[in-house]
Amino acid sequence: MLTILSYLPITDATWIFFTVLCIILFAPMLMSKLKIPHIIGMVLAGVIVGPYGLNILERDASFGLFGQVGLYYIMFLAGLEMDMEGLKKNYHRMVFFGLLTFLIPFLLVDLFGGYLMNYSRQALILLSCVMASNTLIAYPIVCKYGLQRHRSVTLSVGASMMALLLALLVSSGLSSVMHDSGRSIFIIILLLIVKLIVYCAAMAYLVPRVTRWFLQHYSDAVTQFIFALGVLFLNAAITSLMGIEGVFGAFFAGLLLNRYIPRVSPLMSRIEFTGNALFIPYFLIGVGMLIDIRLLFTGWHTVYIVLAIVILGTLGKMIAAYLAGYALRLPLSNGHMLFGLTSAHAAGSIAIVMVGMSIKTANGSTLVDSEMLNGIVMMILFTCIISSLVTEHASRTIVLDGDIKTPEQTGDDEKILLPLKNNSDTESLVNLAILMRNPKLNRGVVALNVVLDDKEVEKNQTQGYAVLEQAVRTANAADMRMQTQSRISTNVANGIMHAFKEYNASEIIMGLHQTKSETENFWGTFTENLFTEMNRQIIIADFAQPINTIRRIQVAVPSRAQYEPGFHRWIDRLARMASNMDCRIQFHGRQDTLSIINAYIQNIHPDVRTDFTAMPHWIEVGQMMGQVKEDHLLVVITARKSTVSYKTAFEKLPAEIRRYYKQKNLMIIFPDQYGEPVDVMSFTAPQKGTQVTAYAQLREWMKKAKADNKI
Repeated sequence: MLTILSYLPITDATWIFFTVLCIILFAPMLMSKLKIPHIIGMVLAGVIVGPYGLNILERDASFGLFGQVGLYYIMFLAGLEMDMEGLKKNYHRMVFFGLLTFLIPFLLVDLFGGYLMNYSRQALILLSCVMASNTLIAYPIVCKYGLQRHRSVTLSVGASMMALLLALLVSSGLSSVMHDSGRSIFIIILLLIVKLIVYCAAMAYLVPRVTRWFLQHYSDAVTQFIFALGVLFLNAAITSLMGIEGVFGAFFAGLLLNRYIPRVSPLMSRIEFTGNALFIPYFLIGVGMLIDIRLLFTGWHTVYIVLAIVILGTLGKMIAAYLAGYALRLPLSNGHMLFGLTSAHAAGSIAIVMVGMSIKTANGSTLVDSEMLNGIVMMILFTCIISSLVTEHASRTIVLDGDIKTPEQTGDDEKILLPLKNNSDTESLVNLAILMRNPKLNRGVVALNVVLDDKEVEKNQTQGYAVLEQAVRTANAADMRMQTQSRISTNVANGIMHAFKEYNASEIIMGLHQTKSETENFWGTFTENLFTEMNRQIIIADFAQPINTIRRIQVAVPSRAQYEPGFHRWIDRLARMASNMDCRIQFHGRQDTLSIINAYIQNIHPDVRTDFTAMPHWIEVGQMMGQVKEDHLLVVITARKSTVSYKTAFEKLPAEIRRYYKQKNLMIIFPDQYGEPVDVMSFTAPQKGTQVTAYAQLREWMKKAKADNKI
């Protein structure tokens, strides 16, 4: 035993990293058996292995580095997953709760702290800042339950950042006044606010433009991941230089990138995986290593100080949370969530304490003495435990009570079939399916590659396998299940239709045929066969830029579209896509159709931002196409022949697209419509079954005659 103890604490970097990985691996397992939140397990593990526990590990530079990154990661994820639309609608509620959760703990400590703990006025102000701030230590619990966009979580995250910012401003002002007694604290805080406003305005202007350009030109997964981290740490570094803690910059970076990194995208999955697997646990373990439980046994006065700090701070946050819940008329479970997320103290408290330790008083001692430091460190442990337990309980209650606004799941037969052919559009089509699918159903997607049975069948099948592998990699990065099938057929369209029937699919998402000349058929060799012989929804897409850089979706809706059986399906897919991309969707059509669309979205997808523009006649669609910008997505809702919403003007659609809308983002949707089922199709149907009407033949003949006359 003595021989083993002589090797402690561990100093070798390899063994330190191995020990931390073991903690990250086994602590959640043990906590699950004990039914204790995993976060508490990480903090307690840090206490046990730290210098004040068994002294297995020292809190060396790696814990400082990885812990700082982990803290930034928590705030960055909170910004990325923030419900921006909900925040805009409820910003007044967030400001109200933010002021409450800052002022009530601040005033409570300031009023009673001097009587209970006999601290100086400056020390009380600093301690009040510590109690008024909080860290979103329990945010990973919210993510586990999928409540990132719940109203109480949005309010808590926004209010936490507001309280932390106010606490940092006051503590920074106090530090400047103590170092330079000739300047007023109000002048100092005013200068910090001016710098903060300039920083926010500059970043809000530059970052979205640079991000949009970068994502349009670089699609490599690693490059995009590094770019996102670069934006994170640049903002954290700038705010640190300004005299404001870097956590605000990390949170603001998440807000700036919010709409460019959809929460169901592969890039978001990579960011979450890296943080949850390494950096955030490292931070939690590092927090635990700061805590010295032995201080509780050094004397009753230390215990008294710890209890006073813990009770005052927790009571202030509790009053603020439940008072806000009552004033905003939220359910009790929402009040529990407000309290759980805003009651923990960690990074912000440590940052403010470090400020106090650098301030010298008149007698030469620091503003934060050892007693206050011990009390704050112990307070961090207790509040982390309280926060985790309350948040876990609140999350479970909200989920069990069904207090989550989600689309209707009953009767949804969603199962998407992705016919894939080229590597160039595979990733965009898979990402489109990820954005449109209902993750609550978790039914996955079927990727299909059909190869013609000809002399190059083996070569084409090998290329098809490569396309399917790329699709699986993209789907796996977003944690979406994907089935794949490669099949040989004498007819590509029939191969797709048979796969559609075998998998009992609900719709098809496929790429648009890439024409090489104006005379080539717009639909290609088999697409027209699909939408003429199938009555289920077919989405044909062509993207000129990455999907997550699109700022607005423009939808052209024909008259009488509401009478088709697939009316609500395509609205649901587009609404879910707009919600995941956090972009606005604008519908163009007749007023009666638009009113029904509006009613459906308000009932099923109330958070989606929508605009409605009257377009009385379909002939105006060409003019509408000309007004669509490059970073918009044009969606055209069309119809099959002999259906309720079909109009002869649809035959001009390819020509209008070629004329008004070249090399831009395009989506054409053939909705579910009444007609013959897939069962009646012939296996030996011709490869090209184009139905050319007399009107189209006459138009082509007149064009040719006119061209001959010009010659």
